[in-house]
Amino acid sequence: MAIKTIELLKGSVSQEEIMEVLAAVASDLGDVIDDVNNLQVIPLKGAMTNEVFQINWPTKNGSDLRKVLVRLYGEGVEVFFDRDEEIRTFECISKHGQGPRLLGRFTSGRVEEFIHARTLSAADLHDVEISALIASKMRKFHNLHMPGAKKAQIWERMRNWLSEAKSLCSPKDTKLFGLDSLDEEINILEKKLSEEYQEIGFCHNDLQYGNIMMDEETRSITIIDYEYASYNPIAYDLANHFCEMVADYHSDTPHVLDYSKYPGLEERQMFIRIYLSSEGKKASNAKVNRLVNASEKYTLASHVFWGLWGLISSYVNKIDFDYKEYARQRFQQYRLRKPTLLDSPSIFSQDGTVNGSLAYYT
Repeated sequence: MAIKTIELLKGSVSQEEIMEVLAAVASDLGDVIDDVNNLQVIPLKGAMTNEVFQINWPTKNGSDLRKVLVRLYGEGVEVFFDRDEEIRTFECISKHGQGPRLLGRFTSGRVEEFIHARTLSAADLHDVEISALIASKMRKFHNLHMPGAKKAQIWERMRNWLSEAKSLCSPKDTKLFGLDSLDEEINILEKKLSEEYQEIGFCHNDLQYGNIMMDEETRSITIIDYEYASYNPIAYDLANHFCEMVADYHSDTPHVLDYSKYPGLEERQMFIRIYLSSEGKKASNAKVNRLVNASEKYTLASHVFWGLWGLISSYVNKIDFDYKEYARQRFQQYRLRKPTLLDSPSIFSQDGTVNGSLAYYT
């Protein structure tokens, strides 16, 4: 399929601009693109923020195919992160040898090195061997020395997203999702969770299976896509990864979350034990259990974070995904788990929408 025959493009980006960047990338790699019809374009499914494509062309000697990845930025996603900062993170991680190289940029996207490994599936996250590899890789990722203040970023970002959600949402959704009362929920979370395990590391913050790749021969793990990466409590990143184990973004209903797949206590303990012991020193039971408990409480922050993301995305993103229903499910889990985890009532009702009475806050 030639690039000129597929409607990849939107906004200010043009086919000519993409072709110019691809030609420059090919030249840097020692190839020549002289015919658009020699390009193959393969859409890659599962992305919810961007659109991603594998682009192939014959190498100069014609015996092999060169592969790169083209990422088209999703509409409206600038509300979630600073793109220039994300590019700097991408390049810095690449210099650390922890991810793909940036090969080229155009107005509304970029060209990346194609990683010759397979993207994990939803089921892979529960595979004992693969999960152990992910745990060890997470520890290395968290120990990366990156630019920026080494402090929790989650709370400021969550408040910024709440402000954005309030400005976008209809009065009906504002009431339905309890946005006017969510400021106080975030304040409670920050106060309570800041009393927990507070080791800060450079966190991915979106470690779902689609952002993890594995080389089948070497069994090496590569973590990709750093739009949401920042310094945060490592317990938050672990919590977020556990929450992602309930999702299958390649199913017929990719927005539906199956919490029967949430990892049990033993599975979480094993993951965190491997995570803490991956640098050669065996972790004590006390340290493992402390981080297990902290990460379980941080699932509440994950639910609010991605609940807000889903709500905002329902207004700004055109990708075929039921963002609002996804948000409802995340807020529902927040309501269900908060009384147990924080011994505190929640504003949310059984279905994940706001309760009629807000007497708790008066």
